Amino acid sequence: MRDLTTLPNDLPEPTDDGEARHLLGVEMPDVELEGTNGPQLMTALGDRAVLFIYPAAGSPLEPAPNEAEWNSIPGARGCTPQSCSFRDTYSQFTDLGVKVYGLSVQPVDVQEEFSRRNHIPFSILSDSDYDFTDALKLPSFEFNNRRLLKRMVLCVEKGLVAHLFYPVFPPSESAAQVLSWLSDQRKATSPS
Repeated sequence: MRDLTTLPNDLPEPTDDGEARHLLGVEMPDVELEGTNGPQLMTALGDRAVLFIYPAAGSPLEPAPNEAEWNSIPGARGCTPQSCSFRDTYSQFTDLGVKVYGLSVQPVDVQEEFSRRNHIPFSILSDSDYDFTDALKLPSFEFNNRRLLKRMVLCVEKGLVAHLFYPVFPPSESAAQVLSWLSDQRKATSPS
């Protein structure tokens, strides 16, 4: 398997196409998804949660896409670096009382293999039936006759999308960007 932990320098940067604007303030749908830590009701993510959504993490259980084609799609490449950025900063999120979840449309067995291999401490959820995707009208794209999700991060507070990162670039800095926003929020609500 090729090295999926590093990103090429010439990746095209995604632009904001407006397809996620409607998500701000939206309530989590009453959908249950299978995950690497068991089933997860999306209305019960916790008082504060971060849900990072990505197209497809590399796994030997699925055929690898043509690298040149995959790299040419703005925002497609980088699922492993993004997931590992949340893994490496996981304790910072838990210190803030924020639960972390990953989500893609890949089957749970693929996500379990990916989680084991990369030592992911949080649950990665499978929306392989597109229940969550369709309920929220998440931005997606077609690749090799498969519908995949565009990369984004939803910051959820008490069941509502309080903040949205879309597009996400570079994926390897996703967790740091979210932590910076959370830190700014904490400062803004702390008494002076």
